[in-house]
Amino acid sequence: MTNTLAIVQKIKELYPNPQTELVHGNEFQMFVAVQLSAQTTDKKVNQITAHLFKKYKTWSHLANAKLEELQADIRGVNFHLGKAQRLIKAAQYVIARHNGVLPRKLGALVKIPGIARKSANVLLQELWGISEGIVVDTHVTRVANILGLTKHKEPVKIEQDLMKLIPKAYWRNFSGAVVLHGRYICIANKPKCYDCGLRLLCPVGSKLPTR
Repeated sequence: MTNTLAIVQKIKELYPNPQTELVHGNEFQMFVAVQLSAQTTDKKVNQITAHLFKKYKTWSHLANAKLEELQADIRGVNFHLGKAQRLIKAAQYVIARHNGVLPRKLGALVKIPGIARKSANVLLQELWGISEGIVVDTHVTRVANILGLTKHKEPVKIEQDLMKLIPKAYWRNFSGAVVLHGRYICIANKPKCYDCGLRLLCPVGSKLPTR
């Protein structure tokens, strides 16, 4: 049976203070970067926002953006046409409903156009250190399954499993750490099992021969 506590404690030892790799200077920029990051690498998002944030500096700038112009400005991220529409609607919503300040509750964040539960969790944790849930992206999905923490593939069910297994005090660390672990160590096509600090706790890694 998977020793969940040992796993999350080891993860925190390996990644004591995981931080998002999305470059941002304030909550507006983080919000935009998170929206753009769906199905797109953080590296690509950072390349786009390096120029984008010089042009769109506030919620008002984004709310009043011309759709076709914004679509051209974020070309390079996947699904840029739809993302541009949602960014404008989101900015208008945040101004109208929250006076240009992001709410710090998951239930309120998911009402913003383009923000689902995963993105809301990222914003809460990265901006304010608030954990109402656990971030489940493709990396967390893969690593959690490999570690035996879930058997599901659907993000909602995976999050439910993880929230039941993992003490809440570890939710923030687990979310950020496992994203990085999946990105650089437990890589989908070529996992670096012999470089993995979780190897002895992993149902897959622990069975590998010593080299």
